[in-house]
Amino acid sequence: MENQAQESLTDVDSEYRRLQEQHRGHEERLQVLATKSRLSEDEEIEEKKLKKEKLLLKDRMEALARHRRPGVSH
Repeated sequence: MENQAQESLTDVDSEYRRLQEQHRGHEERLQVLATKSRLSEDEEIEEKKLKKEKLLLKDRMEALARHRRPGVSH
């Protein structure tokens, strides 16, 4: 059910879709970094930054979804 709500939100809300695409891009880059046996100092910084940004994106996506739910007061 939650997946259906996210899919329909992605279809109708361009901001949500943009945030979701950024979130997916961060996840893909983090997966690449995770395959490395050792990260350079720059890659460690990048990894920390991506994780923080990914959490912020998720929070913003959740906030948009909450405001779109029927019966939720704004």
